[in-house]
Amino acid sequence: MKAAIPADLKQDLPQNQWGKILSVTPVVMTVVATLLAGLASSEMTRAQYERAYGAQLQSKAGDQWGYFQAKKLRGAMQRTSMDQLRATADIRPLDGSRLSGDAGAPVLAALVSGKVSAVPGGPQADPAIVASITAVEGNRPEPEIADLLDHVTDASLAGALAKARDDVAAFDAAIKPVGDGIDRIEETVAPDDKALHRDVAFARIRYNANRYDLEARMNQSVANILELQVRKANIAAEHHHRRSGKFFLGMLGAQAAVIVSTLAVAARKRNFMWTIAAVVGVAAVAFAVYVYIKV
Repeated sequence: MKAAIPADLKQDLPQNQWGKILSVTPVVMTVVATLLAGLASSEMTRAQYERAYGAQLQSKAGDQWGYFQAKKLRGAMQRTSMDQLRATADIRPLDGSRLSGDAGAPVLAALVSGKVSAVPGGPQADPAIVASITAVEGNRPEPEIADLLDHVTDASLAGALAKARDDVAAFDAAIKPVGDGIDRIEETVAPDDKALHRDVAFARIRYNANRYDLEARMNQSVANILELQVRKANIAAEHHHRRSGKFFLGMLGAQAAVIVSTLAVAARKRNFMWTIAAVVGVAAVAFAVYVYIKV
């Protein structure tokens, strides 16, 4: 069945293209209002997703900060033990020629020098990421950090996070043989040679202190990148939330246009059902305005 505009209503419309547009205004505005409502709901859903994703990332960052603090605390305890040994005994430079075992030259060199040589290398992170981390560590204002993060892509952050985690895994794999070798060296020291036992124990503590410091810095690097991802997720959530609010206001405007046009048609035709529908629509808009302002 084809809908037709009443003849008396046609008299109020211009007999041209503009008149045809006016005649379909209620239908068009209804479609627009529905589309805007869908867009508002979609943006709000995306905002909620970004918030939830940011919370997950924050939990992961908290884990890394926990590892960082634990490693820093262990390093501090090792250095405290070194100070106690220096204060209570005569610590001599470790003579590698007095040590035996099958640990190998790299392990012996690490024990004698106390240096951790298995430090991950590779290219530095994206300069934009470095600048953002520096701003976060310096407690810069959030708008400044957000401006810096505009130049950081999700892909670059994901790549930097993957590299940082790979560095941690590579470092753990590289130092494990060294730690095992040091344990074997310590076991080969003659039980009655207490001075050498003390020197080896001091060297092992010194090596572990340096190792914990390096591990803490690598955990800090992972945590810093995760913190940037948290901030980007929160910024995206705010962006989608604002868009949802604007789409919602547009939907209210379109619904108001539907109500006004429906009232105009109802007043002209004196159609009881259309009048009720228009009044209900006006009440709905008024209630939405009340909730928006008062609740």
